[in-house]
Amino acid sequence: MFSMTALQLAAEIRQRRLGVEEVARAFLARIEKYGGKGGLNAVAELNEAVLDQARAMDNLKSGRDGAMFGLPVLIKDNIDVAGLHTTAGSLALADNLAWKDAPIVANLRRSGALILGKTNMTEFANYTGARTPNGYSARGGQVINAYDPQKDPSGSSTGSAVAMSAGLCAAAIGTDTSFSIVGCATDNGVTGLKPPHGALSSQGILPIARTLDSAGPITRDLRDALLVYSCMRDRPLRPIEPAPPEKIRLAVNLYNQEQVSAAQMERYDRLLSALRADGAQIETVQHPYCPQQRDIMRYEFRHDLEAYLSESRARRRTLEEIVRYYEEHPTMMRYGIEYLRGALDGPSGKLDDEIYLRALAERQKLGAQLAEDLKKYDACLMTGPTNVMHFLGFPSLALRLCMAKDGTPRGMILYGADEEKLYAAALTMEKYTSPIPLPPL
Repeated sequence: MFSMTALQLAAEIRQRRLGVEEVARAFLARIEKYGGKGGLNAVAELNEAVLDQARAMDNLKSGRDGAMFGLPVLIKDNIDVAGLHTTAGSLALADNLAWKDAPIVANLRRSGALILGKTNMTEFANYTGARTPNGYSARGGQVINAYDPQKDPSGSSTGSAVAMSAGLCAAAIGTDTSFSIVGCATDNGVTGLKPPHGALSSQGILPIARTLDSAGPITRDLRDALLVYSCMRDRPLRPIEPAPPEKIRLAVNLYNQEQVSAAQMERYDRLLSALRADGAQIETVQHPYCPQQRDIMRYEFRHDLEAYLSESRARRRTLEEIVRYYEEHPTMMRYGIEYLRGALDGPSGKLDDEIYLRALAERQKLGAQLAEDLKKYDACLMTGPTNVMHFLGFPSLALRLCMAKDGTPRGMILYGADEEKLYAAALTMEKYTSPIPLPPL
């Protein structure tokens, strides 16, 4: 059950070969054994009503045709789930009990998803201090990589990615400002999808920067990710089929390629050689790193955070109150809060700062240029690190690639300007990759 894809598990439930309560109990038992503080520490909070909800779903005579009917889902702890806390891993927001579902969660429920609970994450989605370890939060503690406890579990959707890799849910939901879904996915042997900016509602999600943030699914494979993404949307995604290999036009971004290990480059070369042998057309591009992304994050954080908090039940409604809480509790500042302090001290909070407006103008200008450049490609493979897809709001996704010799997984990141072309190409490219087994827990 725990290694099944979401689509396989949904079919078993739909055919009544598995009951919803039976499935929920199995995943809860696995979470209790591996997912809590004595283990991977991926799960922050459980939905106490989940078994009652599962039992009610089993008793339904009709209404069982939702695309995700009965599938147990875990949600990152910066997304509102009615009756559960939304803290972004911060003790300063420990009292923030959500009073309604975020729209993406409501959409999942309408599709039949069963919300198991919330996952731990890097504190404030990695926007507390530069030294904060991936997967660490003062509220939740440290999330552990399921394949190797000594390996970086990546961030900030850490708990969601680790939970998915360890088979603690059928699908997980994360958020991504810059690699928080796709980076986590590559380091944990799972698939992550960051949709194009604006494709999903951002309401009910504790933000870094609305211009850059997006929620998205973390799943076993890309078909599962497209299923979950479709169910998160207000309108379903059109069906996507794999593109014929000979029809694929793939760009390879060489920017910062010298920072990639020789072993990873060999993995990319094997993939590209196999695609080329089957007729794919492959060219190279140079898409840069965009430092202005940091300016957008710094200048939007306070404004967007306080807009979210103004509609919440949290006692602390301003960034100033949150920073004061940290300063009054020094143990919470073991890794620093320079990002929080910088967002408080510099920006006006009105989104009228000259540096911010220049960053937005550069985003618009570069976005138009790269959208035009990418028209001739179905997908672009990121080799060296660049944030260009996140800065511009282009869709991106992470696919598994293979297991490395050290027994931990490796993945790859693709992006593009047209999401349907990107997904069609990626479905084909996924067939050229190797399976990733569940970790030996």
